[in-house]
Amino acid sequence: MTAAPRAAIRAETAAIVPLDALEAEHQHAALAWIDSGAELWRRQKPATPPVHLSTYFALLDDAGMLLVDHMNAGLWLPPGGHVDPGEHPRDTVARELFEELGLSGIAVPAASFITLTAVAGHHQDVTLWYALPVSRDLPLRHDQTEFREARWFDFDQLPHADSEPHLARFVAKLDKIDI
Repeated sequence: MTAAPRAAIRAETAAIVPLDALEAEHQHAALAWIDSGAELWRRQKPATPPVHLSTYFALLDDAGMLLVDHMNAGLWLPPGGHVDPGEHPRDTVARELFEELGLSGIAVPAASFITLTAVAGHHQDVTLWYALPVSRDLPLRHDQTEFREARWFDFDQLPHADSEPHLARFVAKLDKIDI
């Protein structure tokens, strides 16, 4: 990996203003991981290396967000994916928008949230979250090999019990940031 992608990923991570002590802890750990020179990208499924970079992108409007019913995870999640070797996370979001939802041409802003999550007991995702304001009228074509369904939820109807463990904190942060 060249220094430029690592430096850009570090800058993207360092620019996030933490919501709370947990996000500050996750950001600090992620920056230490990036600075360590460790491999940042998953090279082999599911867990090589055992810590790797991923993204979530939340399609949002004033009333709610789009979640996908992820077959493998068995959870309602924001769409997203693992960052490919040498790829910047914003490029991952643009790629995954097309692959998972059939969308292109959506501007991808800086990451607004960061989490570290143990996945299935065998690896850890360092996840950069992106908030993408869009219209619910956008025509979606979700990847039916990966998702059972893609559905808009109003913020007060999000399925927190069956979702990503940090989703409620991300939603709380949305109230505090300018999207």
